[in-house]
Amino acid sequence: MYIEAVTDSSHIEIVEALADEIWKEHFTAIIGKQQVSYMLEKFQSKSAIAEQIRDGFLYFVIRNHNKYAGYMAVQLKGSRLFLSKFYILSAHRGKGLGRRAMAFIEKLAIEKTASMITLTVNRYNSAAIEVYKKLGFVIEESIVQDIGEGFVMDDYRMVKAVI
Repeated sequence: MYIEAVTDSSHIEIVEALADEIWKEHFTAIIGKQQVSYMLEKFQSKSAIAEQIRDGFLYFVIRNHNKYAGYMAVQLKGSRLFLSKFYILSAHRGKGLGRRAMAFIEKLAIEKTASMITLTVNRYNSAAIEVYKKLGFVIEESIVQDIGEGFVMDDYRMVKAVI
């Protein structure tokens, strides 16, 4: 497995393509096709990703056997490192990539002197919640955020102390 920083427009296009495939395959059953389309455009389009990077987000792509397997994005918020995106293609799940990618995130958190990693996960995404729990995260609170166009993100905020 290899993790590389997203540094240019060709990387951003790779992230956009990964997001499109992962979100349509995984989230349609959870939040519906319309909300998936809306969220892809609002949060995972090339322009949205470029704007997030300008705003201080760090994006990374995950490669496995020379194939793009997923992506991550983080942002330092005070003493917490917010794990905004953490997605792996279904064909690459169950192979330890998530565990190794999380070790990378934990190391990054330590380098950034963050005391905690936080993330949000859809409260109906039970598979992801279980993975995060196995990785040492606990549910801190339930949050509902209006994201426009009549859609909301109905999430849990999960946290993990960095040692």
